[in-house]
Amino acid sequence: MDATDQRLITILRHDGRCSLSDLAAELGITRATVRARLERLKKTGEIIGFTVILRSDAIDLPVRGIMMIEVGGRSADSVIGALNGFPEVSSIHTTNGKWDLVVELGTSDLIEFDQVLRRIRLIPGITNSETSLLLATPRSVRARL
Repeated sequence: MDATDQRLITILRHDGRCSLSDLAAELGITRATVRARLERLKKTGEIIGFTVILRSDAIDLPVRGIMMIEVGGRSADSVIGALNGFPEVSSIHTTNGKWDLVVELGTSDLIEFDQVLRRIRLIPGITNSETSLLLATPRSVRARL
């Protein structure tokens, strides 16, 4: 991937519906070249899809946070299974270091957020956790407003 591909991807991250003509003008290349580059990036798997940002993605869950979780023994699979049952959990990541799991979650208000944290901490196998609220997102490659 060269600098032009990286600029193309940056533009698409800001506006995934940007027309080929607008992309070509912004990049200083032809529409045919933009189309060929997009097809190549999709074919090689660099671009795996396009998405739509819904207002509800940004508004319905305005209180978001990251919860780092320590799991005791060999209970990671059961803890992950239990976390999958929480609609407030948007993603679960395994990791190394002090924490075994990193969980992203969101709720409509702080009271609900606190309740979810309390329920998660009651999951058998969780021995410790630490949570940080996300205040702002200056940069993200995810579909968020």
